[in-house]
Amino acid sequence: MQMKNQSGFTYLALLFTIAIAGVMLARTGIDWTQSGQREKEHELLFVGNQIRLAITQYYQRTPGTVKFYPKKLDDLLEDTRYNTPQHYLRKIYRDPITNSRQWVLIMSPEGGIMGVHSKSDKPPIKTAGFDHENEAFAGKSKISDWIFTYVATPTVATGSTSK
Repeated sequence: MQMKNQSGFTYLALLFTIAIAGVMLARTGIDWTQSGQREKEHELLFVGNQIRLAITQYYQRTPGTVKFYPKKLDDLLEDTRYNTPQHYLRKIYRDPITNSRQWVLIMSPEGGIMGVHSKSDKPPIKTAGFDHENEAFAGKSKISDWIFTYVATPTVATGSTSK
């Protein structure tokens, strides 16, 4: 009779151990998924800033006094407005969140691309602690709200007003 009682206890101990292992594995899976998303968000910040910098350089280096944004992202790969082509990006980066080369383009009112953002509507894990250039992303509820733009500041010509 005592053998029967011990086998029931062993069975309960085994079930309890399996339940604890299942909870631990589930927690590990959640941590692993969040770690992967954090890594993708970090990569998105890098890639988005590279594209923003390339747009900035393209705009600021426009020959002449009238400045232009690139008409397409490929213009950042090879700018043929000079005798020697300029290269602002080595490649069109993939959106690390969606794993796609398709970005949402932010168009300038004057024409051309002034920025990009991801198509992802996932909530970001990172909501604070951004660098100065990305501080506007703090508190955003969707990754697609992380918009990487270059907004040109109008230059005002100063002249002397002597009589």
